[in-house]
Amino acid sequence: MAEFESPGRQKVREAMDRAVKEMGAPSIVVQVQDDNGTWFGSAGLADTVTGARRVPGEQLHTGSISKAYTAATVLQLVAEGRLGIDDTVDKWLPGVMARNGYDGTKVTIRHLLSNTSGLFATGMALEFQRRYMIRSALARHRFDVWQPEDVLDLAQSEPPVGQPGERFWYSNGGFAFAAAIVEQVTGNSFESEVDRTVVRPLGLKNTFMRHREETGYRGRHPRAYSKVFLKEGVRPEDVRPDNWPSMLEDPNLPPLDVTELNTSAGWGAANAVASLDELMVFFRAMITGALLPPDQHRDMWTTVSTKGSHWLANARYGLGLYELTLSNGLTLRGGTGQSMGTCTFTMGTTDGKHMLAIHTNNDWATFPAFDEIIKAEFGASGFALEL
Repeated sequence: MAEFESPGRQKVREAMDRAVKEMGAPSIVVQVQDDNGTWFGSAGLADTVTGARRVPGEQLHTGSISKAYTAATVLQLVAEGRLGIDDTVDKWLPGVMARNGYDGTKVTIRHLLSNTSGLFATGMALEFQRRYMIRSALARHRFDVWQPEDVLDLAQSEPPVGQPGERFWYSNGGFAFAAAIVEQVTGNSFESEVDRTVVRPLGLKNTFMRHREETGYRGRHPRAYSKVFLKEGVRPEDVRPDNWPSMLEDPNLPPLDVTELNTSAGWGAANAVASLDELMVFFRAMITGALLPPDQHRDMWTTVSTKGSHWLANARYGLGLYELTLSNGLTLRGGTGQSMGTCTFTMGTTDGKHMLAIHTNNDWATFPAFDEIIKAEFGASGFALEL
């Protein structure tokens, strides 16, 4: 066992080993912080070619965990008196949200950050699917740079799923609009404002928002592997809820290394890079109110039900992050993020004293593996997916 591996937590180690040996994950790492200090464990390989192991402090593409950084940035601007959480999109971006039935005079910043804006699930947009969900297409498009106006157009490329405030529906597009509003309000880049309002105040040396043309990391990181693709020749518009399993590639095909990838299509929603230890610093601050003033902390944790949304059935969503109720009634707070070749979980108890962070460098053996680790650490299941 490598010297950085912590002793103990046998059930967690067994769950990690199953993720690699039985579920096929290239690797998985777990970090825990509680009254006994910090625990770190790993299984599998950071790089399946060189055989490199996972180590503490790696930079990770956090996927949708990025939403929490965006929300925290917006709330800091609210605290500075530079905008209001219930300002409309049209106040700051007049006429920009006005396609396919969307009305920026009715959608507020709170709607954007709570996934209640009525925006459809941006990841299901046909243009996104055409570029990234077929291997041959990904080879052509993996370094495409999306400008802000492109991302905002993508977010409105299909009609609303409801009226503003009517229902929860998970959508990356709301956070792209939030990022655009940050730039309009401040006159600075969204990435620099995340750094000013969140990263530097928390002393995070290993955390950053990728700039638009950035395709990688700024320090040691694991490789990222993907194999959730449609078959060659499948048209995304032909994929339906009743036929999608038959449209997917053979799961026995080898994974594709997608480590170097442009993530600008996830602007504001899925382009933060951070290490597990700094994710725990950030989310502990979000849980305890150590960063945001009381009014904004209250706004962040004013939650809505996610039931009936084809997301997590046992969760309540705040602004950019959420509460998860385990099967034993214990409530955790934090965030999760899955993107191409990567999946991350960071949550803790409501007092922030017991934190759990998990990362796996793949996108096919993810939440079931995480659930076993959650059970091992907290004694109960966490992910009841409502399909």
